[in-house]
Amino acid sequence: MSDEDERQIGPGRNLGFNSSPASADEGESVNQGLFDDLLSGEPIFENKEVLRPSYTPHELPHRSDQINKMATILVSALRGETPSNILIYGKTGTGKTASAKFVSQELESTSSKYEVPCDVEYINCEVTDTQYRVLAQLANKFIEENERRIEDRIDRLESIRESILEGAWDETLPTDGSTHAGDRGRTDGNHSTGTDAPAGTDASTGTDAPAGTDASTGTDASSGDRFSPRNSDSPVETKGSKGPKASETEGRTSTHSNSDNLENSGTKPSPQTSSSSRNPPLDHPLADTPFSSLAELEAQIDGLLEDRDAFEEVPMTGWPTDRVYSVFFDAVDYAERVVVIMLDEIDKLVEKSGDDTLYNLSRMNSELENSRVSIIGISNDLKFTDFLDPRVKSSLGEEEIVFPPYDANQLRDILQHRSEIAFEEGALSPDVIPLCAAFAAQEHGDARRALDLLRTAGELAERSQAETVVEDHVRQAQDKIELDRVVEVVRTLPTQSKLVLFAIILLEKNGVRSINTGEVFNIYKQLCEEIDADVLTQRRVTDLISELDMLGIVNAIVVSKGRYGRTKEINLSVPLEETEVVLLSDSRLSEVEEVQPFVQARFDS
Repeated sequence: MSDEDERQIGPGRNLGFNSSPASADEGESVNQGLFDDLLSGEPIFENKEVLRPSYTPHELPHRSDQINKMATILVSALRGETPSNILIYGKTGTGKTASAKFVSQELESTSSKYEVPCDVEYINCEVTDTQYRVLAQLANKFIEENERRIEDRIDRLESIRESILEGAWDETLPTDGSTHAGDRGRTDGNHSTGTDAPAGTDASTGTDAPAGTDASTGTDASSGDRFSPRNSDSPVETKGSKGPKASETEGRTSTHSNSDNLENSGTKPSPQTSSSSRNPPLDHPLADTPFSSLAELEAQIDGLLEDRDAFEEVPMTGWPTDRVYSVFFDAVDYAERVVVIMLDEIDKLVEKSGDDTLYNLSRMNSELENSRVSIIGISNDLKFTDFLDPRVKSSLGEEEIVFPPYDANQLRDILQHRSEIAFEEGALSPDVIPLCAAFAAQEHGDARRALDLLRTAGELAERSQAETVVEDHVRQAQDKIELDRVVEVVRTLPTQSKLVLFAIILLEKNGVRSINTGEVFNIYKQLCEEIDADVLTQRRVTDLISELDMLGIVNAIVVSKGRYGRTKEINLSVPLEETEVVLLSDSRLSEVEEVQPFVQARFDS
C-alpha cells in the first residue's frame, strides 16, 4: 500500500494483513496517536492509588496506640457482647478514618475466621447528613444482607429437598433405621462412601466427633452455638420486616438466627422428635436436620420466601421517619449479630439534623431482641458534644480516643512508607519527601495534605516527562493545590456571597485599590438588579465581606477615617482571573459578564 493510499485511508488503519517490516517502519510516524508521545516516557508511578485518601493501608505508622485501644474495645463483639460506643476526635488528616477502617476490616476478617456474626457499616455524614438518609441507608444495607442470607439458606434447603425427591426417599424420616425402597446397597454408616462409620464418628465426613458434640458441626449440641446468646433448639419468632411468625406455619423452625446458625441451621433435631427417640438412618437427607418430614422442610422454605418478600427497600425520600426507623429496626434485628455503625463526620449530622439520630441509635439496644448495636463516631470538632442532649452525650461517649496532629518527622515516615509502594525505584529525589512533610506540618500536621502534595508533584513531573520528581515539582504542586482549594471554596459559595465577591473583582479590574464597603455595596446593588436577585442591607453585605475574609478570599482591614467614622479597606487575596472564571461558571452570574458600562458610570459619578 502506497503512502498516498495510507493518507487517504487515514492514520492507524490498514487494509492488508501482510505488511512488510519496512512498510510498518515507514508508517510508524503516521500511526503515532495522540497519547503515544505521553506514553513514551518512563513511568514514575507504580501504584498511584496508595496516595489517595480512599486507600486504607495495611500499616499505619505512629497510630498503634489508638488502633490497639479501638481493638481492645471492639474485641467484645467477637464474644457476642455489645462493645462500648466510641467517639474519635482529631483534626483533618490525623488518621482517624483510616485507623477506624483498618480496625473494622480486621474485626470483620476475624469474625469470619471464627464464624461470629459481626457487621460493620460505614456512613459519611458529610454526604448522608439527615436522619432519614442515615436510617434509610442502614435499613437498605441490612435488608440486602438479610436477603442474601435467606437466599443462601433456601438454596441449601432446596438441595436437601431435591435429594429426597430424586433419591426416592421416604418423605417422613423413619425412626426404625430402615432405608428407602430404592436403597442402592448403602449402609447406615457412611452414606458418602458406602462403608461402615465407626461409633463416635460423623457419618457425613468420617471424622471423629467428640462425645457430647453435634456430629455435623462439631459444636456442643447441649448448649447450642457457643457464640449465640440463646440456645437455638427451641423455635423462636421470626422478626422479618412484617415477616410471618414461626407459629403461623406448623413445624416451621426459626429463620431468626445469627449467621453461624444460618450456615449450620439444620444440624440439631427438631423439638418434636429428639435424636435419641427417632434414631433415623444416617444416610437419609433429613438425618442431620431439624426436620422430620419433607412437609416441614417445605414449610420452612415457604416461610423464608415470605420473609424475603416482606422486606421492602426504603426510598431515599417520601416515607415518614418513624416508618423508616421501624424498617431499619426490623432489618437489624432479623438475625443474631453484633453491628458496628461507623459515622464519619458525625458533627455534620448533628449540625444539620440535631441529635435525634444519635439518640435513637444509642438507645435501641434496650429494644433489640437478637442483635446488638455499637456506634463509632468520628469528628474533627473536639467540642461538638457540647451541643448534644446530656442523655445522648453520656451513652455515646462511653469511650473517647483523641488523634493528635502529626509532626514533620512522623509525616516523613508516612510519606516514606507510602512512596515505596507508589513510585518506581529512584523516581524521587532525596529532598522531595522532607519538603512535602515540612509543608504539611505547617498546616496542623495534615497527612492527607502531605499525600496530596506528593501525588500532585509526581503528576506534574510525569506530565513534563521528567524522569524524577524534584523539589521544584513540590513547590509547583503546593501552588496548584492552594489554587484548587480557592476554586473549590469560591465555587461552593452562596449566590449572595458570589455577588459581593464579584463586585470586589470588578472594582479591582478597574484600578480601585483599598476598596471600602460603600463602594462594594453600590456595585453589589447593580449586580442584584442585573440578575433579579434580592438586595441585602449594607450591614448584611458587611457581614458577607467578613465571611470572605475568614475564608481567606479577601483581606478586610478596619481603618479609622477620623470624624467620618470607621470603614473596611478590602483587597482581593486570591488570583483575580481564576476567581472570575469560577464565578462566571455560575449560570446566574454569567448573565452579568459584560458589566463594564455601569461600573464605569459608577466611577464617573
